[in-house]
Amino acid sequence: MTADHRLLDMLVCPLCKGPLQLRRDEQLRPMELVCAADRLAFPVRDGIPIMLEGEARVLAAEESL
Repeated sequence: MTADHRLLDMLVCPLCKGPLQLRRDEQLRPMELVCAADRLAFPVRDGIPIMLEGEARVLAAEESL
């Protein structure tokens, strides 16, 4: 496990404090952190997670987690 993975494992959803799942793009770059409980996806920009509720994307009902 790399240092990046350890740091990501320490992050929790800012709303419910639940675990987050990392989603990657086609080139395996971090894209967003997803909270399954709140159905929100927090963006990762330039390798930095943006953990603000106003920046989060609401997951569509048909989106898999």
